Amino acid sequence: MKVKEQIALFEPERITRTTHSCLQKLETLLRCDLDFHSRASNYSSHNFHSFPAKFPPQLPNLFIQELTEVNDVVLDPMAGSGTTILEAYLTNRKPLGFDIDPLAIKIAKAKTFPLDKKYLIKIKNNITANARRKLQSDITELNKNMQLRFDTKTKEFIDYWFLPQVQLELTALYEQIEKIDEEEYKNFFQVVFSSTIITKSGGVSLALDLGHTRPHKTKILLDKDGNFIFGAEHFDPDKKYNLTKAIKSPFAEFEKRFHQNFNSIVEPNTLGISPDIQFGDSQHLPIKDKSIDLIVTSPPYASNAIDYMRAHKFSLIWFGYSIDELTSIRKEYIGAESISNYTFEELPDYTRQKVSTITDIDKNRGRVLQRYYSEMTKSLREMYRILKPQKAAIVVVGSSVMKGVDTETHICLKEIGDNIGFITPHIGVRRLDRNKRMMPAGMITNLKSQIQQRMHEEYVIGFYKP
Repeated sequence: MKVKEQIALFEPERITRTTHSCLQKLETLLRCDLDFHSRASNYSSHNFHSFPAKFPPQLPNLFIQELTEVNDVVLDPMAGSGTTILEAYLTNRKPLGFDIDPLAIKIAKAKTFPLDKKYLIKIKNNITANARRKLQSDITELNKNMQLRFDTKTKEFIDYWFLPQVQLELTALYEQIEKIDEEEYKNFFQVVFSSTIITKSGGVSLALDLGHTRPHKTKILLDKDGNFIFGAEHFDPDKKYNLTKAIKSPFAEFEKRFHQNFNSIVEPNTLGISPDIQFGDSQHLPIKDKSIDLIVTSPPYASNAIDYMRAHKFSLIWFGYSIDELTSIRKEYIGAESISNYTFEELPDYTRQKVSTITDIDKNRGRVLQRYYSEMTKSLREMYRILKPQKAAIVVVGSSVMKGVDTETHICLKEIGDNIGFITPHIGVRRLDRNKRMMPAGMITNLKSQIQQRMHEEYVIGFYKP
């Protein structure tokens, strides 16, 4: 059955003349070309840091420009790297964002906070000069400090993924970042530091790819001159891909990333509006009823199909988080797989049937999906509560394949939203530009791969509060 045949039109008896006009506008926007493949997405500070599954900034911008006015409050309750927040800031709206991922909050803040460039250069010069001096003159103390920074499990993780010399350079740099007094400037340099590690190429770690959140350790490592450091026995000159990586200097990468981010720092908002970005759970938001003018957000995939923490921990361990702490945080993500002691929500008919279909095949996977739809029920209920009447929530989602069954996330969320009280005039479809979206699969669909099957398009659901 096609999407259009599965999605019922809004109910006429719930519609006033004003509502009808607003719904028509929302439906028209949802039927626009939402791919944006030919549009550049790296303007302003959008390119500060790699982040998986970012939607193009033109997507939130479209709805912000068309559905809100200057000074309206725009919320992203699952803010990620802050794409919606930045677009709201650039268009003189009041941006409000929440996330439970510590790195996401840091990135979103760094992207939306204007900083004094002269002062930034001064701090950067002090960081690199003092770190180099420490590395050259006091390597014994640096080694001692590094050993004291991490517990046993975290240090084992670091030893597996980072060469000893790289560990020392990163420690030297981060010790200097920790000394910065001003929180906004410290946060900026933490994001620069993180962006030397989390990249499509795995940055200065031994990971081949951290941008797609499924890291694999390189089997062949080369120095800057192309000489083997290890893995020469695995190299095959007749193979196009050899799982080969050239080692990078953290100092050089830090300088490079600093200048890239430095050139993209946002200017002060013309109305003096500052974004409000906080740690928070989309299922329990500290926001007054009927106070938000627009929501634009992109929830995670079900069942950790894109595992943000798998990559983010490569940076967060340097910020003082242990592996155990990060594992606990990961269990709280929407879409996580932990189901022990979880209280499930009552789900509407079609969604419950979808969960039952998967539960009949694999009970555990079915309960994971049940948790996901329960969490999204709570999140959508919160969105309904805090939205003003005749306002919209734009929810961008991808579907998943679990045990060979399409979860039909967009259809189920539409049903859940309608059950809460929303009207859903249309669901837009986006074809993904996989390189820009940084998804864990290639451009060519492999029908035998579940990841490939589910990640070539996503859906833009327009929830309208009457």
